[in-house]
Amino acid sequence: MATLTAPDLADFKAVSEMQINSFRENGHVLIPGVLNEAEVSHYRDVINSAATKFNTEKRKLEDRDTYGKAFLQITNLWEVDENVKAYALAKRFGKIAADLLGVENVRIYHDQALYKEPGGGFTPWHQDQYYWPVDTSNTITMWMPLIDIDVDMGMLTFASGSHQAGFVENVPISDESEAMLEKFIQDKGFKIARAQTMKAGDATWHYGWTLHSAPGNKSRDIMREVMTVIFIADGAKVTEPKNKHQEADRQRWMCGLPAGSALNSPLNPLIL
Repeated sequence: MATLTAPDLADFKAVSEMQINSFRENGHVLIPGVLNEAEVSHYRDVINSAATKFNTEKRKLEDRDTYGKAFLQITNLWEVDENVKAYALAKRFGKIAADLLGVENVRIYHDQALYKEPGGGFTPWHQDQYYWPVDTSNTITMWMPLIDIDVDMGMLTFASGSHQAGFVENVPISDESEAMLEKFIQDKGFKIARAQTMKAGDATWHYGWTLHSAPGNKSRDIMREVMTVIFIADGAKVTEPKNKHQEADRQRWMCGLPAGSALNSPLNPLIL
């Protein structure tokens, strides 16, 4: 696929002290207008094209388990599509991530297109960092809708303050994680928070340990198009995997780097 003339995302967007404080206290923050209308229009086309090309899920919705019904998941598109690479490695995103975390620089871990189909199921409570064998809590996921969405389309939902708990349960996204983590959230009294609406190009940002979920997509004919990029603070080290999913991540996203080594594989370039 030929590289398109892409809007340049090398400029920085200022993050306010209030947004930084909110992120660190609650474990999540919504930053509006990370991309403008023209930028999101371009990159929506780019990401949709790549996601369609590389999507491998061919089963009908009713034939999938809870995880499979939650979303179509197409990962590390930046590796295989130069147009998506301009988005995933954007300095604008990396600087916001670094500013929120309070670090000098970040590395990409991987990107994910998360498309919740019309009628698609809920996303169970989970922690992203359950999957990541790294020695730092300075990890962050950017979650950006490529179209305007509302709460009925599968809005990301957070348990505010839950990032302080660290690794809660050694379970992947599943019915089991939903039950166990729902009980944990209730027992701890974490406040549940989510936006009612988000514009295309807005983005939420959350720590790797922040518990989050999403309701199903109740719309009849609108795909919830979301692109995510995960960043990890520069200087992080690979840890001994705690489960088979972390081992799979170590092999795939870290190019098999051994435990104890710096997270600096060819798939984890510096952003800034």
